[in-house]
Amino acid sequence: MSVMLDHVIAQVLALQIRLLSCQARLAADTDGEALHDLRIATRRLRSLLRPLRELPGVEQLEGAAKALGNLTTPLRDREVLAAQLLEREQMVAAQTRLVHRQATFASVAESAELGRLLAIIDAFPIFLRAAEREGLIRRLHRRIDKRLEKQWDKLGEALQDPAHDRHRLRLLIKRVRYGAQAYPQLEHAGRRLRRLLKAAQSDLGSWHDHLQWLLQADQQHDLRPCVDHWQAQLHDAEQRADVTLERLLVVLKQR
Repeated sequence: MSVMLDHVIAQVLALQIRLLSCQARLAADTDGEALHDLRIATRRLRSLLRPLRELPGVEQLEGAAKALGNLTTPLRDREVLAAQLLEREQMVAAQTRLVHRQATFASVAESAELGRLLAIIDAFPIFLRAAEREGLIRRLHRRIDKRLEKQWDKLGEALQDPAHDRHRLRLLIKRVRYGAQAYPQLEHAGRRLRRLLKAAQSDLGSWHDHLQWLLQADQQHDLRPCVDHWQAQLHDAEQRADVTLERLLVVLKQR
């Protein structure tokens, strides 16, 4: 029996419980973090699944997780923007984006996307055990290790590109960071590297948020009072990100 497969199934079951909990919280509108927590659980599931592609049931489960992510991304973006507007004391603009929050939460809880994900994840461990009995899952540890290593190689190449794309770097950093979290026993990232990945993701996330808000301000007039502040913050985030990325490259070369 594969120890790595046991790990995967244990993680899937834990994430299933988290998803069910988030669904209940969204349906009852118990707190403001339910949507965020749902997205975190979905993201962790996708990170767990990415190195398992070609195994039975993975494509269907990964597709369902992606569909839920696509559904909730604009809803979460609106929440984050509303929080920023409250911080900038733009109360009317913030409330405009929060007015339908309860209905939004309920719609996610009852959505076909979440229902499909929960149905597939419920059967997924059975698929994996059946595949194991049929001899379809072999050298799983080596397969996952090799695929995660390819992600690190892509990040290293992108960091060394003088014309690197911040959008792509942000995605690559998230991918290696979450992959390392999904499979800690493979020890792909030490403590210092994990700290730098988190810092780089945070800096690039701040840059991305401010860039998106500025783009929206071109079309949404109630965002205009924040433009000067956001432009300054965008510049600061770019500078912080560049410094952090340089440090990340140095540590990554020592990995």
